[in-house]
Amino acid sequence: MKIKEGSIVRGKVTGIQSYGAFVQLSEDCNGLIHISELSDGYVKDIRDFVNIGQYIDVKVLKFNSDNHQARLSLKGVANNNYRYHRMKASDFETSSGFAPLAQHLPIWIRDSLEKIARVNKED
Repeated sequence: MKIKEGSIVRGKVTGIQSYGAFVQLSEDCNGLIHISELSDGYVKDIRDFVNIGQYIDVKVLKFNSDNHQARLSLKGVANNNYRYHRMKASDFETSSGFAPLAQHLPIWIRDSLEKIARVNKED
């Protein structure tokens, strides 16, 4: 198998650590999906995205032909079932701008000051 940067390849998850998942791409080529390349959103548990023994499609970000190791991305693969969608402000259409924040700010300040006063009384 010819591994090229930017290509989408299929591999088998062979290990999971707190910092990412190891993927075997071929008999002599392995790669790592760093935790930051699993999803656009927060990743609490890597096993929410991949499991040992699972075959997945990954994008090759970098490839070192000397040691046959690759830096991989799961979020770089379009239409995968592992990706969470993180909503952005541009996903919403609104004409109210910051008005809702301005309306709630006095209430939030009042509630916070009341909570501080209660905590200070208890001490």
